Amino acid sequence: MTPEWEADVPAILRSLPVRISDVLTPWVERSPDHPAMVEGTGAWTYRELAQVIAETQTWLATSGVRPGDRVLVVCENCRALAAVLLAVTALDAWPVLVNAKLSALEVDTVREHSGARRVIYTTAASSHATEHAKRHDAVITEAAGWGPIGLGALNGSAVPEPLDPDPANRVAALIYTSGTTGVPKGVMLTHKNVLFIAAVSAKIRSLTSDDRLYGILPMSHAVGLSVVLLGSLLSGATLYISSRFDPPAARSSIEKWALTVVLGVPAMFGQFIEYAKMRKLESLRFPALRIISSSGAPLDPAIKSATETLFGLPLHNGFGITECSPTIAQTRVESPRTDVSVGRALPGVELKLIGQNNQPVADDEVGELWVRGPNIMKGYYRAPDETSAAINDEGWFNSRDLARLQCGNLFIVGRTKELIVRSGFNVYPVDVEAVLNAHPAVVRSAVIGRSVPGDEQVLAFVQLLPGATVTVGELAAHAAQHLALYKRPSEIFLVPEMPVTPTGKIVKAELAKLAAQFSPTR
Repeated sequence: MTPEWEADVPAILRSLPVRISDVLTPWVERSPDHPAMVEGTGAWTYRELAQVIAETQTWLATSGVRPGDRVLVVCENCRALAAVLLAVTALDAWPVLVNAKLSALEVDTVREHSGARRVIYTTAASSHATEHAKRHDAVITEAAGWGPIGLGALNGSAVPEPLDPDPANRVAALIYTSGTTGVPKGVMLTHKNVLFIAAVSAKIRSLTSDDRLYGILPMSHAVGLSVVLLGSLLSGATLYISSRFDPPAARSSIEKWALTVVLGVPAMFGQFIEYAKMRKLESLRFPALRIISSSGAPLDPAIKSATETLFGLPLHNGFGITECSPTIAQTRVESPRTDVSVGRALPGVELKLIGQNNQPVADDEVGELWVRGPNIMKGYYRAPDETSAAINDEGWFNSRDLARLQCGNLFIVGRTKELIVRSGFNVYPVDVEAVLNAHPAVVRSAVIGRSVPGDEQVLAFVQLLPGATVTVGELAAHAAQHLALYKRPSEIFLVPEMPVTPTGKIVKAELAKLAAQFSPTR
């Protein structure tokens, strides 16, 4: 049964604050002493958070930050990150969010492309940010009452971007895509974009000021920013911030703080499962916990099933990409799924699936996913041609994802570029990965294609559990039992560890480089 609020998207849009820094205003007035953020080093109430943001605005302005400037924030999750982010947007400058775990080359590429006026490093919470600060000869200073922070040199050549006449359509965050399928691009997300997703995701989960959310997803990424940080603050809830995931520490936090909502990625729930196995725990039950949900990477059926058994709760699933702020579809709390569908489109978000003939496909057939709605990005920064190639004149965004719809529920099949055509048949990597991941010795797998004269091969990369002794031949036999002949891997490579992004998404471009070393002619 669909909740009544889903039919009233215009009311949601009318109720949104203008800027993301405005989310605090009603709660500062209504419940100023309610905790807004908690981390290991301390906590802020809503009133204290508002005061820190005001002080941070003054500090940024005296540091030369102007409206339209880009401010690069090299960060990991912490209260200081939230204060800097909201203060930058309150000045009508653009926060450029970069995960501190990225390499020196990746960070420097974003710094140069964005033309950042200043670079700020969350040194108190991140050794990685500290290393980047040292590389850039940043000054470590005490600022705005939240401890040491790194401040890079002023870029005098930076030119402010013009301000959109409508403050809601100004850039609230510039986030560079992870680059799993190509060169990273700067995605411009507006205040309206991210606040729409924050509001809808909060309503889907019925968040209230009594909720306590686990803030483990990186706030430098779109899910952590819009769904977790802004969704929490918009609801007057309390966010318990952590910069690193560790199963024993996470278990302790959920118990100690009686957390009610845990949003994570499949790899995180996989670690919970392994932790429980090592500790010989049959269940992890937390009386206050009411929602667990996964996003950021494909959810494997085996992980979903094992997680639900462990926690005694349905593991919800969602799907999105940075350009969509990021959520496109989400399973509903009132109607959990037994499969790995990512649920229905968010209210106000339109979907269509287009086939190879540029025509819509029938229900349950695979097509390329196009999306339209208030969540679609403003565009790619300094890349008008790429923006026009991604968003057509009618406002439809081509996600480049392959999907199918079944009774209104979305199933993600893979990326357009990942589709493998073998002997004239379409092979979707997710189908092969699901079979390999079901093997008890497999932690995770990734499947890519390799071109050979007149055809494509299916290559599988497999990461085993520590101490597992299964052979490539045994894995091949397992695949043969469950896959059609054309879907079976041509070759299986055992890897000690998968190359992943900070959110746990496998970087298949790196696997393609590895595969290139094993040419079929060798």
